[in-house]
Amino acid sequence: MSALEVSELIKYLLILILVYLAYIDLRTFRLPDVITIPLAIFGFGFNALTTAQFTSLENSALGLILGFSFLWLLNYLYRLNKKRDGIGLGDAKLLAGLGAWFGWHAIPGLLFIASISGLVGGLIWLSWNKKGYQRPFPFGPFLAFAGIIELLWPQLLQNLILINPI
Repeated sequence: MSALEVSELIKYLLILILVYLAYIDLRTFRLPDVITIPLAIFGFGFNALTTAQFTSLENSALGLILGFSFLWLLNYLYRLNKKRDGIGLGDAKLLAGLGAWFGWHAIPGLLFIASISGLVGGLIWLSWNKKGYQRPFPFGPFLAFAGIIELLWPQLLQNLILINPI
């Protein structure tokens, strides 16, 4: 099997896993460790051991660390202020997994796409469920959506925003 075929197979499997995680989070408000932790480990391992890698080993390691650390720190600061969690650690583990697959440079774009789609999705969620704005809704599906966008169209955001001078 060529490196290109392996890369395409991995993309399809990753999309299926992200769709499944989004479904689980929508139904249960949980992202199971039994899926998110191996996702991060396999992302790091894939980039470390194959020639079909999506990013360098260093970028993968930084993506894993920064992905988890950013959402953990955001939740920690929120908890200091509000005395309750604002985002689950399952979301942090999912972002760590995405960071391990795509590298640290993808983290801002992933968070931006997830946040914008989460804002739109949250407004729809609130209108459909007729619940107050204080009610939680899952962020994992929007992270999964952002991961699929990054997988299919790498650095889409940078390409749309940056204008290359000729």
